[in-house]
Amino acid sequence: MTRYGMLIDASTCAGCDACTMACKYQNATPSGMYWCKVLKGEYGEYPNSGQTVLPIACQHCQDAPRVSACPTGASYYDENQCVQVDYEKCIGCRMCINACPYNARSYHDVDQSATPYYEGYEMTPYEEMRASEHPIGVVEKCVMCKERTAQGEEPSCVKTCITKSRWFGDLDDPTSEINVMIKKLGAKPLMEDLGTKPSVYYAGLV
Repeated sequence: MTRYGMLIDASTCAGCDACTMACKYQNATPSGMYWCKVLKGEYGEYPNSGQTVLPIACQHCQDAPRVSACPTGASYYDENQCVQVDYEKCIGCRMCINACPYNARSYHDVDQSATPYYEGYEMTPYEEMRASEHPIGVVEKCVMCKERTAQGEEPSCVKTCITKSRWFGDLDDPTSEINVMIKKLGAKPLMEDLGTKPSVYYAGLV
C-alpha cells in the first residue's frame, strides 16, 4: 500500500499560477472553481518588501475531519490514502466544507451550461463532455490527479511547475525522493498543531 503525498517549497515558487491552470485543464473544473490555488500576500515596506506565496489545495489529511463529518460516507480514503468524494453519495450538505480548516472544498451549485467559460459563447462538445464529470449539488476538491497517478504519472500541478518547487511520491517509502527532500528542506505540514496529519508538506514559508 502506498501513501501519496506532496511537498511544496514556497521559497522557490514564482507565484505564476501555472499549477492552477494545469489543475483546471486536467480536471475541467466548472467556471470559477479552482481546486489548486496560489494565495499571495506582501510583507515589509518599500524598498525592503516582497511577495509571499502559499500554494494551497486539499491537504489529504490522514485524520481528516471532513471524512468523519460526512453523514453519508461520501468522503473516503482511497487505496493510496488520498481523500476522495463519491459524488453518488454526496447530498451537498456541506458539513465537510465547514469541517475543513484549509478551506479546500467547493460546492458546485451552478449549471455550467448556463455559465460557460466564455461569455456569449456556447459550450463546445468537449466542454459539455467534461462538464458531465461534475454533477450539480455536490462538493468537489483536489483528487491528487488519481487518473494520472494510476498510470504512474505525477499530478499535473507537479509536472507543470516551472520552478520545480513541487515533489510527489510515497510518504511510506523512506527512500522516496519526497521523503529525502522533506528531510533536506525541513518541511512540515500546515497547521500541524490541529492533528489532522496532512499529506502535503511545506518548506520556505515566510
